[in-house]
Amino acid sequence: MSPTMQRRRLAALAGLALLGLSACVPPPPVVAAYPPVPPLREEIRIAPPPQAERYAWQPGHWLWNGNGYSWNEGRWVLRPVMGAAWEHGHWAMERGGWVWIPPHWR
Repeated sequence: MSPTMQRRRLAALAGLALLGLSACVPPPPVVAAYPPVPPLREEIRIAPPPQAERYAWQPGHWLWNGNGYSWNEGRWVLRPVMGAAWEHGHWAMERGGWVWIPPHWR
C-alpha cells in the first residue's frame, strides 16, 4: 500500500474514532433563567411484583427532553443495587442559572 493510501486510511480511522468518542460525551447541561417545572401528577401506586424488596417504586415524573417536558408514569423498577433510592429530575441553581438534573438512582 502506498504512503498516500496509508495516510488516507489512518485519517478515515481517526475520523471514525472521533465519531465514536463523541457518542460517549454527555450533552451539555440545560440551563434556564428559572425552573419551569410542572407540578407532579397524582397517581395510584400499583401492587409490587413478587420479591418486592428487589424493586423500588419509581414515582411518575416529568422528564426534560431539551425542548419541553413529557410525563413518565410511575412503575416498579428493579433496583440497580440493594438500598438504591430514586431521585426525581429537578432544577438546581448552578452556573449562573437553573440547570436540569435528570432523574437518577443514588
